[in-house]
Amino acid sequence: MRAAAAAVALRRLIRGSCVRSQFRDRPLHHPHLDYSDHLARARALLNSSPWFPRGSSPPSAASLLFSSLSGTEESEAVVLDVEAGTVRCAANYAPLSPISFLERAAAVYGARAAVVYGERRHTWAEARDRCARVAAALATRFGVARGDVVAVLSPNVPAMYELHFAVPMAGAVLCTFNTRHDAAMVSALLKHSGAKVFLVESHLLDVGRAALKRLADSSAAALPVLLTISDDADSDDYEDLVRNAPARFDIRWPANELDPISLNYTSGTTSRPKGVVYNHRGAYLNTIATVLAYDIAAMPTYLWTVPMFHCNGWNLPWGVAMQGGTNICLRHFTARVIFDSIARHGVTHMGGAPTVLNMIANAPAADRKPLPGPVRVMTGGAPPPPRVLLAVEELGFVVYQIYGLTETYGPATVCTWMPEWDALPAEERALLKARQGFHHVAVQGVDVKNPDTMECVPYDGQTVGEVMFRGNTVMSGYYKDLDATKESMAGGWLHTGDLAVRHPDGYIQLKDRAKDIIISGGENISSIEVESVIFSHPAVLEAAVVARPDDHWGETPCAFVKLKDGASATEAEIISFCRERLPHYMAPKTVVFEDLPKTSTGKTQKFVIREKARAMGSLTKTANSKL
Repeated sequence: MRAAAAAVALRRLIRGSCVRSQFRDRPLHHPHLDYSDHLARARALLNSSPWFPRGSSPPSAASLLFSSLSGTEESEAVVLDVEAGTVRCAANYAPLSPISFLERAAAVYGARAAVVYGERRHTWAEARDRCARVAAALATRFGVARGDVVAVLSPNVPAMYELHFAVPMAGAVLCTFNTRHDAAMVSALLKHSGAKVFLVESHLLDVGRAALKRLADSSAAALPVLLTISDDADSDDYEDLVRNAPARFDIRWPANELDPISLNYTSGTTSRPKGVVYNHRGAYLNTIATVLAYDIAAMPTYLWTVPMFHCNGWNLPWGVAMQGGTNICLRHFTARVIFDSIARHGVTHMGGAPTVLNMIANAPAADRKPLPGPVRVMTGGAPPPPRVLLAVEELGFVVYQIYGLTETYGPATVCTWMPEWDALPAEERALLKARQGFHHVAVQGVDVKNPDTMECVPYDGQTVGEVMFRGNTVMSGYYKDLDATKESMAGGWLHTGDLAVRHPDGYIQLKDRAKDIIISGGENISSIEVESVIFSHPAVLEAAVVARPDDHWGETPCAFVKLKDGASATEAEIISFCRERLPHYMAPKTVVFEDLPKTSTGKTQKFVIREKARAMGSLTKTANSKL
């Protein structure tokens, strides 16, 4: 007994000396060594948390004992199997959280560049310190508690990157808004999210202030505190949080790895946005899976052309930290800016919707620069046309085709490339790469099923079914909408509403959204297939196809087309081009030349052009019309 007591005393002494040496010169606590959130406080917080519905049971005391990370000697082990002698305790279990990626990056890559924005540059050690200080300020100055929502309206500037760590380090939930939303939408989302603090980048202040005025006029119970993010490092508000943070702060690691880390509103391409809740565990796992699928090795240089407000930048604010890379932040970009940034910073990775690929592929020669090396581009958001994939790869980019939804933390499948495909003709390679592929390593399963029978479709490349997911990287649910959550996960699978086929090799290929399928004369027409053909026309820059009502056929394809600068084409020419390459019933019967409405993530807003096509009314059937 005396020997055991002496061993315990020695362990305490060693731990105490470690803590003192770690913090002698550091004003902020290391989260693992001196975390102050004790069991009683954690239980009280969870009982009052808005993320645990009233009437439901919070996690048990036993589970809280090991998720609080209190680090005290009094923590007891939960015995998992008496006969096997297995336990769960602080030594072998900690809730998964992306916060740990920043902690490791600061330790391993502390002196290396973490964030670059124009002439501004922060190392990983500095980035970690800034994030901890912002977290401390949010918690102590503005009373942000566990489960509170912190909203952000900002482009890809350094503060937006830091808030992906700072907000969860305060125990709060990050909610980033689409920068293209108007004041009415932002106001609605502020009200729905119940945000306690609202950070707005200075160029978007007019929208932010107008949204708050609308919120005040709606007799909202409380208004969030407004803070400004500015390019000026000497400005007030956000930089003031960094400068004047409390001297000591215990990072609030999640009490449970299923605690929410972010609230993401869907892009609005199908309906009014819904709030999708992500948890720490799912974010951690999907980050690792995305890094693996995207071949991100240690110390990459990542160019931020994916909005960080979209699915938390496809997990890559956390992923770049995981690999100790350098984030090249951009407020906005053009093809020239992309090529200039790649050349200047030696960019190794970037991402973007097919519109970004299209921008690169069609960049004028004067805007292009030779690539210093291979640049890996992850694309998703919509199926890219094979012609665009081919054109981008000819410039030296390596394209990774991914697919996912807001409800799957962004990336969920990847078109895994097989080396034997390298020998195929270029056009065939592009067609293969345009497929959505298989689920990545963090998804338990993806399938294409008949939504009525829940039976899997055959691997024939022809039979259409609905894409469904299940696993640890599916959302926790729709915020404040339990009925919608249950409906979306009926039968133990997340129903995506996306229609696809499975090829004989098992690879998935999207055909359409369920509501975008055109039914003409009883035949299903994939708008994606028609769009792909139109894209291959040499004069076409962008295309989108929707249904136009027709009294005879029910619906007919209607194409909205944007031509390349200086190019010309007529409606008859586009229709004839399609009829030569598609069954005649699939060719568009109407072509409208105009700019396509887009979300800020690059998706075409089909609901907008669908309304335009509907407003055209029935297409008059002439005597000689044939399908």
